[in-house]
Amino acid sequence: MGGVRVRRSAREGAATAGRGRVLAVLALLTAAVLAFHSAVPDAPGRLGSLLEAFLPWLGLAVPPLLAGALVRRSRVALVAVLVPALVWLGRFGSLLLPAADGPHHLTVVQHNVSDENRDPAGTAAALAAAGPQLIALQELTPSALPAYAQVLAARYPHHAVEGTVGLWSAYPLTGVRRLDIRPAGIAEGWNRGLRAGVSTPQGEVAVYVAHLPSVRVRPSGFAAHLRDESAGMLGAAVAAEPVERVVLLGDLNGTVDDRGLGPLTSQLQAPRRGFALSWPAALPVSRIDQVLARSAAVAEIRALPATGSDHLPVLARLTLNGPTAP
Repeated sequence: MGGVRVRRSAREGAATAGRGRVLAVLALLTAAVLAFHSAVPDAPGRLGSLLEAFLPWLGLAVPPLLAGALVRRSRVALVAVLVPALVWLGRFGSLLLPAADGPHHLTVVQHNVSDENRDPAGTAAALAAAGPQLIALQELTPSALPAYAQVLAARYPHHAVEGTVGLWSAYPLTGVRRLDIRPAGIAEGWNRGLRAGVSTPQGEVAVYVAHLPSVRVRPSGFAAHLRDESAGMLGAAVAAEPVERVVLLGDLNGTVDDRGLGPLTSQLQAPRRGFALSWPAALPVSRIDQVLARSAAVAEIRALPATGSDHLPVLARLTLNGPTAP
């Protein structure tokens, strides 16, 4: 009987070890995708870009993997689960930290207000109450524009609107122009970009406001080619901008991890603190409303309370670099 028990224990130990190895492999695969997501092929169906749109959520794989390793009592699996946990913390952990104390030069609000917003005046009042110096809006409609302009006029006497995007500023604006980011095949009248110089106390800042084309998940894959083309045009405009300090505010319909926004994220800095999930407003799972900067640090970004839009507003604080900054 003793020999039978030994053989049974050996078989059970081997089975447990086998199950532990499966968990370890899954953990290491999760870590590899987190660390080397850019190596995931984008074809067919732009799957790599779709993965990157929700990349931080891969961290949710760690708790069940850890629970499985504990249940199986597998040391191999326990050690392996530490790898994706550490990779996730290395990539996204700093976003969880509180914003560092210290002075900042510019506070901005970015918001897609929705062309179906039934309370534009209330939305404008809520954004102004946050106290930014700049407010960038997308999906402005001709019928709602007067309400935004009226409510924001007192605190933001300088503003510019091109098509469906607008910028309200407490500081004077110069060099305002429409930004052509219309992809091929899109009809005339599609105006979703503007550029303006903002005369801040620290010197001039070139501010870009943009709304890139929407993306869709279809049976054929992740339909993002129009957004990617528009992002390339916007990236070229930013690269050619003669003013050193640039701030981009916009609904970019993509996260900063999405390779489709590479023409922008390769030359502009993303926020250092804060996830600020902004879409959809009812249950935010992604930040597609972005504040990016050149020769400036986006010290923090956070989501503001819901308005009448399907997006949440985001507020960011920036520190401007350069010789004219104090």
